[in-house]
Amino acid sequence: MIAPMTKYSFILLKGDQEGLLEKLQEIGLVDITRSVKPIDDKSAAILADAERKHALLQSLDKVEIPEGLAPTAVSGDPEETAKAALDHLAELEEALKAAEKEAAASEPWGEYDRDKLRAVEDAGIPVHFHITPAKAFKAEWADQYALSVVNELDGKVYYVVAGEDPLPDALKRGPKASATDIQARIATLQANIDREKAVLAGVKDVRGKIENAARRNLSDLDLYLASQAAVPAAENTLVTLVGYAPAEDEEAVTKALDATGEYYFKDAAVVEDNPPISFRNNKFVRMFEVLTDMYGRPAYNGFDPTPFIAVFFLLFFAFCMGDAGYGLILIVIGLLLKKVDSFKDYAPLVVTLGIGTTVIGFLFHTFFSMDIAEWSIFKGFPFLPSKIAGYDGTMVLALIVGIVHLCLAMVVKTYNQTKVKGFANSLGTWGWTLLIVGGTAVGALALIGVLDKDITKWVIIALGVVSAAGIFLLNDLHRNPLINIGSGLWETYNTVTGLLGDVLSYLRLYALGLAGSMLGKAFNDIGGMILGDGSNLVMWIPFILIVLVGHTLNIAMAALGAFVHPLRLNFLEFFKNSGYEAAGRNYNPLKKQ
Repeated sequence: MIAPMTKYSFILLKGDQEGLLEKLQEIGLVDITRSVKPIDDKSAAILADAERKHALLQSLDKVEIPEGLAPTAVSGDPEETAKAALDHLAELEEALKAAEKEAAASEPWGEYDRDKLRAVEDAGIPVHFHITPAKAFKAEWADQYALSVVNELDGKVYYVVAGEDPLPDALKRGPKASATDIQARIATLQANIDREKAVLAGVKDVRGKIENAARRNLSDLDLYLASQAAVPAAENTLVTLVGYAPAEDEEAVTKALDATGEYYFKDAAVVEDNPPISFRNNKFVRMFEVLTDMYGRPAYNGFDPTPFIAVFFLLFFAFCMGDAGYGLILIVIGLLLKKVDSFKDYAPLVVTLGIGTTVIGFLFHTFFSMDIAEWSIFKGFPFLPSKIAGYDGTMVLALIVGIVHLCLAMVVKTYNQTKVKGFANSLGTWGWTLLIVGGTAVGALALIGVLDKDITKWVIIALGVVSAAGIFLLNDLHRNPLINIGSGLWETYNTVTGLLGDVLSYLRLYALGLAGSMLGKAFNDIGGMILGDGSNLVMWIPFILIVLVGHTLNIAMAALGAFVHPLRLNFLEFFKNSGYEAAGRNYNPLKKQ
């Protein structure tokens, strides 16, 4: 739900806003209306400094410290020490790569004295190095030229020619050093690299200082942007500030503000103020707020769609995955994500989606694309029937869930419009809701035998008459009735054509689940054909590889589809039919980092 907000208006002498903002930052509950991006050179410089520190920490985390390497104590500024060590380490590692490449090139030539070779060349006898494919090398060359074969390796012949050299493919110059000399240089470079890594290991021990400095930068930036939000007044002698805090925190905020001695007054926030939006949801619904924020938060007089997303996204995701075995894998992945700092906030959501997938997959009697309804242990268990009214049970269930989802969206739209505009100005919406939701409910009751034909007929007629009045005559009480009729006809065309497409969109839940199940079954069948009766133990190896790789790919593709398409059904079908608009901004209180 959307938390009610209290508006705080401050009137201060110019220059006093910094002290107040520092107090508000300590409170950590008041959202001062401010920019979220740098607005001038000073704020850009503060942000750039924080980003440099974060980039430095990321580079520091990428450095692998050899096991057993003792860290070097940091005596100076950790940030400067880390930057210098990282720069030097990059140079050393680049030099090491070049040396290793040179070592690989010189190894076939063996050991030789470069000084003696240079002396021979200075005496007027040039030495040419050759690498020729073994098939192209001719043994008679050794009789024609001063040629000496050095090595034969990997189908190539390495040889040198002294004096005149009419042979092709001569190298311009030989290896710069012998293999021994290059290995000695590599050892020196590696020792220097270890020394720099020991320095960086020492920096990692005190990395908290760099992290705290980066947090201070962000706090300073937030404080500066808030101070620049002050509006001059009274010929630039006063400034005004506006902030918002949840009404439930009003007592704590008021107590802290009274202690500052600054003048302020407070009111309940209204839509015209465009206050920030703070959600107050239970632990389960809170996991899905990240999905709402992907689309945008509602206006202050709107409604929080997160509770609806929490239920239906979970249901739709489970429908698309549709496999109890895949659900168990998701639960394991979610538990592992708790140990990864950058993903631990999403771990509960992944575990929840895994649990939902396991339950739905079990009802669909599918476990790693195997039909568990055929297993003797589950004989008599009330699985979802394979056929409902002669049609595929999963397909029918997907359509039923879609109809319920759309009907709920229309009920939400009617309730919210009545709350915002009043009943008299929402009669058109009421007409459509009575017609579609009421008609759906009456039809469902008639199908299961609760209502007989005569009662159903008269209820449908009554709903049609009342709905028609709202749709065609009373959709706008301040407009000409003829215009209302024309508007009603146009809306009827759009609603009928659009609603049919919306309902059919939910077939994707059935199609994605079926596709994943069939693909998984294909991998099972291929593995089964290779395994045979299982008597050949060697064939278990390709069987396990095929099944493991196949289901891994299938889980990855199914999870992608199970995320995107349910999100679409919520963001497009539900939001459109519920009248949801993302017009609000996130509640972002001024606080210490």
